[in-house]
Amino acid sequence: MTVFFIGAGPGDPELLTKKAERIIGECPVCLYAGSLVPAEVVACAPEGARILDTAPMTLDDTHAEIKMAHENGFNVARVHSGDPSLYGAIAEQIRRLRADGIDYEIIPGVPAYAAAAAALGQELTIPEIAQSIILTRVSMKSTSMPKGETLENFAKTGATLAIHLGIRNLREIERQLVPYYGADCPVAVAYRVGWPDQMLIRGTLSDIREKARDAKITRTALILVGPALGEVADFKDSALYDPKMPHVLRPKVTG
Repeated sequence: MTVFFIGAGPGDPELLTKKAERIIGECPVCLYAGSLVPAEVVACAPEGARILDTAPMTLDDTHAEIKMAHENGFNVARVHSGDPSLYGAIAEQIRRLRADGIDYEIIPGVPAYAAAAAALGQELTIPEIAQSIILTRVSMKSTSMPKGETLENFAKTGATLAIHLGIRNLREIERQLVPYYGADCPVAVAYRVGWPDQMLIRGTLSDIREKARDAKITRTALILVGPALGEVADFKDSALYDPKMPHVLRPKVTG
């Protein structure tokens, strides 16, 4: 018996990997985070499967279901939003599985920042503008952040920021980032990417809070911040396809 931690992606059932769809379709037990994963994602579960929305459940509840499945020799599809390696809350589940000698496997999924960039129709790393992406969050009512992992410290890099769980804290995000990025720095709020009611809001650090408030967005949104999000036209081409930069698969162009 194996527990499969499956990344469901941002919400669009068509963004499931082929492997994820196959495993969900084979597991007699399916536990999915219904507040972030639409039921359509697990519609491929086999007929008669035990399918439970874990949104109202505790860690004890979900682990009890897994132990019952283990006793019966049933594989479990444990379906999380996005990619389970990022804010998937799988570490504490894995700790319990190991303690009970239960096998597990992780199936990656499309992370929210990648889906948001695709929906916005742009790259997040532009030559000489931004070459790094920092995935972070704000604490609010969730677990506190480790010492040193602050927005101010990340802002000093000038990298593209992908901020989770911060839509209700835009005032503080603006306060901490403006000194480093400037009030006119481009910002995008991606709400429920991949869902039918997806919403993309563009603005700047100085006006995004008002725009998000007008759109009545209070949860399930990713905030992207950085100069790479703007309409950058004057930037250097990547060296990846530069004829003057040969590599093992492309000899130097002469003549």
